[in-house]
Amino acid sequence: MEPSRISSLFSNLNFGKKLTISILCFVLVIGTMSFAIYETTKANVTVTADEEEVTIRTHANTVAEVMEELGYVVGEYDELEPAISEKITGNMSISWKIAKEINVAINGDEKQVWTTADSVEDLIAQLDITVKEHDKISPSLNTEIQPEMNVTYESAFMVRVTSDGEEHEVWTTSTTVADFLEKESITLGELDRVEPALEDILNTEEEIKVVRVEKVTDVVEETVAFATVTKNDSSLQKGKEKVVDSGQSGLVEKHYEVVLEDGKEVSRELIKTETTRESKDRVVAVGTRQPTPTVSRGSSPTQTSTSQSSPSQSSPSGKTLRVSATAYTANCSGCSGITATGINLKNNRNMKVIAVDPNVIPLGSRVHVEGYGTAIAGDTGGAIRGNKIDVHVPTKADAFNWGRRTVTITILD
Repeated sequence: MEPSRISSLFSNLNFGKKLTISILCFVLVIGTMSFAIYETTKANVTVTADEEEVTIRTHANTVAEVMEELGYVVGEYDELEPAISEKITGNMSISWKIAKEINVAINGDEKQVWTTADSVEDLIAQLDITVKEHDKISPSLNTEIQPEMNVTYESAFMVRVTSDGEEHEVWTTSTTVADFLEKESITLGELDRVEPALEDILNTEEEIKVVRVEKVTDVVEETVAFATVTKNDSSLQKGKEKVVDSGQSGLVEKHYEVVLEDGKEVSRELIKTETTRESKDRVVAVGTRQPTPTVSRGSSPTQTSTSQSSPSQSSPSGKTLRVSATAYTANCSGCSGITATGINLKNNRNMKVIAVDPNVIPLGSRVHVEGYGTAIAGDTGGAIRGNKIDVHVPTKADAFNWGRRTVTITILD
């Protein structure tokens, strides 16, 4: 090969290399400038999530693209500021609150709630609940919200309570009567009852009545009237009587089971009767001896006999007395209702009977009492001695109205 051609070939090679190097340098400069321009046009974005900050430089167009670029998945109930569709402009800060699922019970109605609230107070505001003075909320309002925590709210209402003789109004959040009594430290005895029933649901402005019930034993001592027994006595003139034995009333103790409600008796049941003293009969001797007729000088036997058998001599019939009169009723305390002569006054409330002293007015006599009417001398009494009588009336009110008075009585037969 000729020297001139070899020289020309080397010259061409040198030029090609220089051209290639120039092109590469140009491309490198353009690439560097483009990269620099690309980097300088990125936006600075700071994302704050649960008190953690992440700052990136990005060409993302929207908040959604930024979150996707960071690998964040935004939940349905999460809170983003600005909104996820907002465009990225210059340097931006994005606030991301991640929603937490918690359990909420409002007046017994339970549900799951997603919230971005920081505290229970914020949650209550989110649920549009106004907490009043007596309402109850758990945990307290300033408690920080935690995932899956339980929040309970109970609204208070007024209840009127009657217990132990007192009536008052109470604010409560109780759901049942039993729960209310427990919270108010109202205890029930074995026999006590409450209205409404313990298991009943409480409603607004409910009325609760606690009835204190007790059973006591009441022992009542009652007298048992003695019977009157008569016996013939030939030593006494016919028509005359003599008390041989005044008799004695018996005593019984009656045991009653008494039910009291709030201190007032509502029922009484006789459970036992004990005799503490037997009654003793009253014995009356009745004369059977016929009077001996006597003949006065100058008088005929017939006249004498007639004179001796005159009512004014042999009988108290027609005799008038002034007596002190009181009144009694068969329903008095300790009264059996059976008279000394066996008359049942409880079955004959309007029967006119008087209690007498048999030494003054014979038992069984018919007697007219001033202001009372015609009655039977059919009863006796421990306080009836001498010129005293006790008139039977139907009711205690009648006895009070009668009082004590002095009346004229006439023994009719």
